[in-house]
Amino acid sequence: MPGDGRGTAARPASRLRAWAELLRVSALVTVPGDALAGAAATGERPTRGTGLAMGASLCLYAAGMALNDWADQNEDATCRPHRPIPSGRIRPGTALAASAGLTAAGLALARRAGREAARTAAVLAATAWAYDLGLKRTKAGPAVMTAARCLDLLLGAAATSRSGTRAALGPAAALGAHTFAVTMVSRHEALGGSRTAPLAALGTTAAVGIVTSRRRGLGRSRSRAPEGLTRAGFAAGFAAWCAAGFAATVAGPLIRAVLDPSPALTRRAVGGGIRAMVPLQAALAARDGSVGAAAAIITLAPAARRLSRRVSPT
Repeated sequence: MPGDGRGTAARPASRLRAWAELLRVSALVTVPGDALAGAAATGERPTRGTGLAMGASLCLYAAGMALNDWADQNEDATCRPHRPIPSGRIRPGTALAASAGLTAAGLALARRAGREAARTAAVLAATAWAYDLGLKRTKAGPAVMTAARCLDLLLGAAATSRSGTRAALGPAAALGAHTFAVTMVSRHEALGGSRTAPLAALGTTAAVGIVTSRRRGLGRSRSRAPEGLTRAGFAAGFAAWCAAGFAATVAGPLIRAVLDPSPALTRRAVGGGIRAMVPLQAALAARDGSVGAAAAIITLAPAARRLSRRVSPT
């Protein structure tokens, strides 16, 4: 009825939902762990710079999501008309302006974390914009997306320690391998039909899980361990547990996509791969001896799962 206030109350909720979809809030939960895993690789405790790197990463990731939908608006009008821009809930110019503003905010936060962090963030932002504005439709697309995720982890290392980037190359490679596999699967989420991509992703999951479970810098563990366990032993066990959680999160959806490569199951496999970033980041942090950071990261897993039921991460 006119004047009952329900329409007015619904509009802000609808706008909030549209922005949540545009910025992929369920996938945003997977971002802070990049900086924490990068910081863990340096052997240092998280610092103010690490926090700034997390903020910068969140801004740059959200900027990439908004820019992605702006660039894909014509394609989405045909394949995914429910998306915020083709459905008319968010104007194209508004999405582009949001992307530019979030990019500027991310670069500003990184600048406050130091020169190396600022340089890494600038390369990350350029990579994300290049991907969204054309490279994702080329054969180089998966590699460019992989580079962006690796740079995000390296940003956390650069913001935490001046010499941290080199130490973080191994964890970045593990995260990058998983990112590449998930991106290859995502190329078929609109039409489905590929068994090869999810099958290859399963192999990558197994390899990354095995490598991540092995000891690396566990002697640097800074967290208290239960009585009867060494700190390194506790960190090793926690890393293995997180690595198992990573494999469990992604393997089931990938197997179903192999058996039935329909668009719906392919999208679920991609969503599972995105959520699996959280336990993977936790495993990498624990493997480098930072059980505290790993524990903080793994607490984000339930939120990622709940949010993905309300807002698609893809």
